[in-house]
Amino acid sequence: MLSDIEISRQSPRLPIHELAQRLAIPPHLLYPYGHYKGKLSLDLLKQDNPKAGKLVLVSAITPTPLGEGKTVTTLGLSMGLNHIGYPSIATIRQPSLGPVFGVKGGAAGGGHAQVVPMEEMNLHLTGDFHALSAAHNLAAAALDARLFHERKLGDQFSTKTGLPRLDIDPAQVLWPRTLDMNDRALRHLTIGQGEPADGVERSDRFVITAASELMAILALASDLKDLRARIGRIQLALDIHGNPITAEQLEVAGAMTVLLKDALQPTLMQTTEQTPVLVHAGPFANIAHGNSSVIADRIALGLTDYVVTEAGFGSDMGLEKFFNIKSRQSGITPSCVVLVATVRGLKANSGLLDIRPGQPLPASLQGEDLATLRQGCANLVWHIRNARRYGVPVVVAINRFPTDSQAELELLMSEAMSAGACGSAISHAFVQGGEGAAELAQAVVDACALPSRTTLLYPDEMSLSAKLATLVECGYGGRGVILSDKARQQLARLSAEGWDHLPICMAKTPLSISHDPAKKGVPRDFEIPVDEVKLCAGAGFVYALAGPIMTMPGLGSLPAYRHIDIDDNGEIIGLS
Repeated sequence: MLSDIEISRQSPRLPIHELAQRLAIPPHLLYPYGHYKGKLSLDLLKQDNPKAGKLVLVSAITPTPLGEGKTVTTLGLSMGLNHIGYPSIATIRQPSLGPVFGVKGGAAGGGHAQVVPMEEMNLHLTGDFHALSAAHNLAAAALDARLFHERKLGDQFSTKTGLPRLDIDPAQVLWPRTLDMNDRALRHLTIGQGEPADGVERSDRFVITAASELMAILALASDLKDLRARIGRIQLALDIHGNPITAEQLEVAGAMTVLLKDALQPTLMQTTEQTPVLVHAGPFANIAHGNSSVIADRIALGLTDYVVTEAGFGSDMGLEKFFNIKSRQSGITPSCVVLVATVRGLKANSGLLDIRPGQPLPASLQGEDLATLRQGCANLVWHIRNARRYGVPVVVAINRFPTDSQAELELLMSEAMSAGACGSAISHAFVQGGEGAAELAQAVVDACALPSRTTLLYPDEMSLSAKLATLVECGYGGRGVILSDKARQQLARLSAEGWDHLPICMAKTPLSISHDPAKKGVPRDFEIPVDEVKLCAGAGFVYALAGPIMTMPGLGSLPAYRHIDIDDNGEIIGLS
């Protein structure tokens, strides 16, 4: 079989204006970026008599290093729906350059179910990440500049500038700097070293761009006005009296919004079969809310009959955050959930196999092993029941691999139906494109016709502490929360300040339903340690860190960038 990049280059493509015409998008609402991608105007949200498409939310079992093919299934399902006569659009997140050059590689799907051109999808796209990084770092620079000038001018600051003193506490700066690259050396650093004119010396840190609160705001904003208001509410630091200093008070919110004006528009692309795809935002579900943007979903729902969107990692991560954060804020609800599972992924979740990077795969993954699969299916059963908790029908998509036996596939489908799935289908989208996902597409159409009533995990009026406990006990099946002294004090302060109405965004490992990546399958009787909680006033949630979560990844000893290069013809090689 051809490589992903070879398939991408050989796939027939529509010029972007023709793709937009198929969706009845007026020419003046499309802003082309080259031949095969373009920004869509937010005026599409204001069109009269829009379609009322049905949303399909794709999630998965607990991820493994083997990869389950969730993006392949998301794109393949959308292609499959078009193949059987139901117009569909996929809405997915933009890849981060950190994982592209680190371990994961590209995130445009794969095989015959991918976004094309895959090079453009994975590298820069239309510059949204760069715009977001610039806006984020503008706030950081403005904060340090204000701190510097207030110290330099002292009591004369207000007289000479006409501005009120903010009295920033350098030990309480909440806003880090950002970079869309894996760089562990930037997790902790000291800035302002050198001469007095070089700034105020203080500790600082970087987060990867996808972990910026601005990324969450971009994904959750309903329009440009809402974006501006959310940015104004961002808490950048505390003053010497412990009071918050917002981007509005620093008078930088307007300029940040200007930098993000174009980034708020989703990017229109296409799959290998010219199925439309809206690419927007890029939050990871382990350190952010992990879903495509509200704007992309709403535009797509107004243009077609079915919209297939992907939530990050397993159902305990992106799916939980879709419902309890994104749906709560936007009112967007799915008509069904698709859970992606693989035979080898469930074997890995059995806890019986020793899978290590760079080492040969265990024999169980190379051939039939019903006993290991049966034990691993407990993880699938948990995710089905977890998804059903939110009141929508669940379809299991089995992404087939060549090593799967017929007996294993039948066992997996039987376990899925016994656990409460309303449908189950094998997907061959990677090899066959939309035709290979036709059976799955029909199962999804049938599921979307079933009654559903979305139920959230907790009400707005519940206290933050109770929401945390509910998330762990009901959302993960744990025994409770262990709060550090710091987290307990932070929760008390946030409650006193009136933030109890916000939902929780938990940052934890995606490799286990618990906080411990070593606990496979369905962990029981565990407690989640919460080291710290932070207010994301602009995004509209409280961010809780379960253990030592890294918001700035690091490069491994064998990073992916080693294989990425340019050939003699100027073509990119090594990107997959």
